[in-house]
Amino acid sequence: MANRDYNARDINVLEGLEAVRKRPGMYIGTTGEKGMHHILWEIIDNSIDEVSNGYGDTVRIELLDDNVARVSDNGRGVPVDKHPKLKISGVEVVFTQLHAGAKFDNGQYAYSGGLHGVGASVTNALSEWLNVEVKRDGHLYKVEFHSPMVGNRVKSGVTKTPLTLVGKAKGTGTTVTFKPDERVFGHEKFNYHTITDRVREKAYMNKGITVIVDDNRTALFGGTDKHDVFCYKGGIADYVQYLNEGKSVLYERPLYVSAQEENFEVEVAIQHVDGYYSENIYSYVNSIPTLEGGTHEVGFKSAVTKVFNDYARKANLLKEKQSNFQGEDFREGMTAVILVRMQNVQFEGQTKGKLGNTEVRTKVENLISDKLAELLLQKGYKTTAEKIISKAQAAARTREATKKAKDLSRQQNKVNSLNLVGKLASCSGKNYAKNELFIVEGDSAGGSAKQARDRFFQAILPLKGKPLNVEKASLEKILANEELATLISALGTGITPSFDISGLKYDKIIILADADQDGAHIRALLLTFFFRYMRPLILEGHVYIGMPPLYRLQKKDETLYCYDDAALIEGQKKMGKNTLLQRFKGLGEMNPEQLWDTTMDPAKRTLTRVTIEDAAMAEKRTAILMGDDSNVRKEYIYQYADFNKIDDFKVQNPQ
Repeated sequence: MANRDYNARDINVLEGLEAVRKRPGMYIGTTGEKGMHHILWEIIDNSIDEVSNGYGDTVRIELLDDNVARVSDNGRGVPVDKHPKLKISGVEVVFTQLHAGAKFDNGQYAYSGGLHGVGASVTNALSEWLNVEVKRDGHLYKVEFHSPMVGNRVKSGVTKTPLTLVGKAKGTGTTVTFKPDERVFGHEKFNYHTITDRVREKAYMNKGITVIVDDNRTALFGGTDKHDVFCYKGGIADYVQYLNEGKSVLYERPLYVSAQEENFEVEVAIQHVDGYYSENIYSYVNSIPTLEGGTHEVGFKSAVTKVFNDYARKANLLKEKQSNFQGEDFREGMTAVILVRMQNVQFEGQTKGKLGNTEVRTKVENLISDKLAELLLQKGYKTTAEKIISKAQAAARTREATKKAKDLSRQQNKVNSLNLVGKLASCSGKNYAKNELFIVEGDSAGGSAKQARDRFFQAILPLKGKPLNVEKASLEKILANEELATLISALGTGITPSFDISGLKYDKIIILADADQDGAHIRALLLTFFFRYMRPLILEGHVYIGMPPLYRLQKKDETLYCYDDAALIEGQKKMGKNTLLQRFKGLGEMNPEQLWDTTMDPAKRTLTRVTIEDAAMAEKRTAILMGDDSNVRKEYIYQYADFNKIDDFKVQNPQ
């Protein structure tokens, strides 16, 4: 049990703050929009850790004019007494010392999402200014920090006004207000929907806490006047229902179980979807998403397989001479969320998003097996269990129709031996770590790409027409689709459930489609396929979007390519009058030299790497945009589309 007493002596100091401004990417990954939101997450996570450990119940996030953010909670309040070693207030230690916090020894926080103690200080270091208000012991305190220029360098996150007693106050809590420094982030702005997506997930992970988000910016600063309150009494059970909105679920009430032993807790929520063939399992450790899974997912899968096979035996749904169902039979169409709370977390994997603690597998398997078996025996769950087993029976019949897993592998191997002559223009290089595969829209663009490429390391695969939408397609239908079968063969990895990334023949898989609606649709279809059946390719950073230019400006011997309307306007200003403008309607309009110069030359091209920051939200949006429910899709468009946007761009000298 965490200690409710919370004083400055509880804050452990490991090192100073000097390197953050010099190398911000080491701490927040990037100085773009993602990095700017990261410094907001650090403050939000601190507040959520405080209230989720039982010291409060509400976190409020406000967006203010001039790209200012404010985060407040009704927790205990950051300590204001003096640190015994540094002789400054606890709040100044937290915001000026790297690796300073109360989360290292588990004394103040039983479980914490912010494990590194760098958050508050990094946010301060990368802000133009930051103010902290603390309510404790009936008083209100305030401290101000800023990052002024001293000579020719910025002095980051120094105290401007030391901790000051402002007056009396009711209640307790901490409020942090800050402005990200434009000298670091440029003109990036906070995005309301990015923030609500993040905190919605946090609210689901922390049952019963309330998170409020207000956009109080005026129209001049991009305000949306939106207000959202997130509070979920059902926690991850509500989350599973949210993820399955718009789908035909097999049963209305998700299966939910939780269990705990000393310093370890696990929660699981399960709901199956009718007519879907893929499994969607989302796992978290201390509210941190583990995109690559780990030992907790392995334990969960083992528990589900064991419990439902045992139930089927006892209910005589599996006869004595019949073999047990396989785990994949029970997981077909399953949406599941696994939440583990624990101490001494060990992450591993390509993105540090995989739980590596070996003991967790057995803990999760044993705890969930017992609780899930008990749940299925309760009143009202018999029908649910029978529906799940019936769906597993259908999945098993499909599996057996392809002679179980071996036959499926043979079918995929058959796909991998397809004659690709005339389809794939392979490269001659044998170093797969340097090879690239361009998936190109149409034969015309494919022809240009084949002529433009460097044959040593660049392969070209033209697509005829639009690929199959795999969102609700069976595995057999996917393997029978010529375009997808060719792609599977070219990559060499197979697909889920037999996916093996060690067979990958190309380090970069680049989707190269026209910059129009059809091209966007093709990208969406391919990304849906990769997300559903080759997800490790995305998780490990192998999938890219090629960025062909929209415009070509030419004046005498000078040529300039522009990739969006803003760049075009700047280019026209730079090149002046009598500049010829060419609008590329598709890749097929570009000759090989132009395609190489703009899109394929590694020294000049622009690629966008496809990433998954939040697999659950990616699943939600994939289902909305690629699924069958048009009403849900319309509602999403009405919510997020900017119908008031005015396109005032005027083409000059059209050709």
